[in-house]
Amino acid sequence: MDMKTSENNQKLYYTIGEVSEMFDVNQSLLRYWESEFKTINPKRSPKGTRYYSQKDIEEIKLVHYLLRERKLKIEGAKQVLKNKRESTVRTQQVVEKLKSLRAELIDIIEELE
Repeated sequence: MDMKTSENNQKLYYTIGEVSEMFDVNQSLLRYWESEFKTINPKRSPKGTRYYSQKDIEEIKLVHYLLRERKLKIEGAKQVLKNKRESTVRTQQVVEKLKSLRAELIDIIEELE
């Protein structure tokens, strides 16, 4: 399986090492989340190498938000995903946007000083 890229230069598949760096978590934690959350389902090469799609990364982003930002336990995160997936995704996107805006404002303040 080769690491193809799409038209907008975004990779179609990422290795477990790349994904662990994106979220600043251990590879073992990603494998654990994969076992707990069936919606994280990377493709595997014949040798067993995991290749995460953009859909997998979106699921990991949501799980990461629920477990790390909202401080839920695994079972709580599963319940939220089962019952309130759509509103949770929107909330997570708003939190990401606010963090991005905060970082931009801090940069502007530092430039003005």
